[in-house]
Amino acid sequence: MDNFIYSDFLYYLFGIVVLVVVFLLMKKVASCLIKSIVMLVIMAILGAVYYIYFLS
Repeated sequence: MDNFIYSDFLYYLFGIVVLVVVFLLMKKVASCLIKSIVMLVIMAILGAVYYIYFLS
């Protein structure tokens, strides 16, 4: 049970770090196309992390 809580905490910590990085990148990036690409990449990474840690 402790391992699940620890991995859950790491998952949420990872999500918060990704959101902060996305926010900082969005402030620096002006082009809509680059924003879309960055968001798609981050959604793919978060989807992969969710699939690997919670569905497998």
